[in-house]
Amino acid sequence: MRHSLPHAPQFYVTAPQPCPYLHGRAERKLFTALAGDSANELNNTLSRQGFRRSQNVLYRPSCESCVACMSARIRVSEFTPSRTQRRVSRKNDHLRRLATSAWATEEQYDLFRAYLDQRHADGGMADMDIFEFAAMIEETPVRTRVIEYRTAPSKTADPAQPGSDRLAAVCLTDVLDDGLSLVYSFYDPALEASSLGTHIILDHIELARSAGLPFVYLGYWVPGSRKMDYKARFAALEIYKGGVWQPIGDPALHSSDIHPLSIDPIVEQVARITLPQNRR
Repeated sequence: MRHSLPHAPQFYVTAPQPCPYLHGRAERKLFTALAGDSANELNNTLSRQGFRRSQNVLYRPSCESCVACMSARIRVSEFTPSRTQRRVSRKNDHLRRLATSAWATEEQYDLFRAYLDQRHADGGMADMDIFEFAAMIEETPVRTRVIEYRTAPSKTADPAQPGSDRLAAVCLTDVLDDGLSLVYSFYDPALEASSLGTHIILDHIELARSAGLPFVYLGYWVPGSRKMDYKARFAALEIYKGGVWQPIGDPALHSSDIHPLSIDPIVEQVARITLPQNRR
């Protein structure tokens, strides 16, 4: 189904599918294409309204009977790590960060496959081959970086020996005008005890701080989903709810049991979307 505004991008809605986060529910997405000279500006503008990027598409959940998925971001200037998060940083201080262009490698794909096979073997990406992986990484019309985290070789290590410079984690990151957006991340499942997912977020907070960017966008937080609980553990977290960004407060107070009659029609949702000012 297509929806549009005068002189604006075309918006489409997907057919309902089983929700990957809440059992027994169906998800539906509102999306638009991301292309052309104005791609960066559109990505910036819609990201501030709860949209996320996947390759050359911007999307936002628009389910018929639920508004549980809420975009989440961290206010960098107000963030203070917890004691547990400080331990995670110390545990991973041997990793070195390498920021590269959005270019996929076989080494990244091997790590990606190991991550999926161990943690998301029944997920939507389980059958992704190396060509689809390359498309996920490389098909981006906006400012995107691949952030690699590698084990730093010791001074006595032989660089020709396996493990002397090991890829531990990867994050596909968009650079917005007001923050860093973590599009997708994965890590070595053999290093699960190192809490690399948390380390990636903590490191992006420091990256944003050093660049003077106010936010780190984490994707969607879903109350009631165990997969998303970790996001609520970060201080200075705010969510996009009811058309505004607001502090998350007590996560338990955000009910995901929304009555279907409270969901606005797609046409009204599209009408409220703010677009870049210079679009004609």
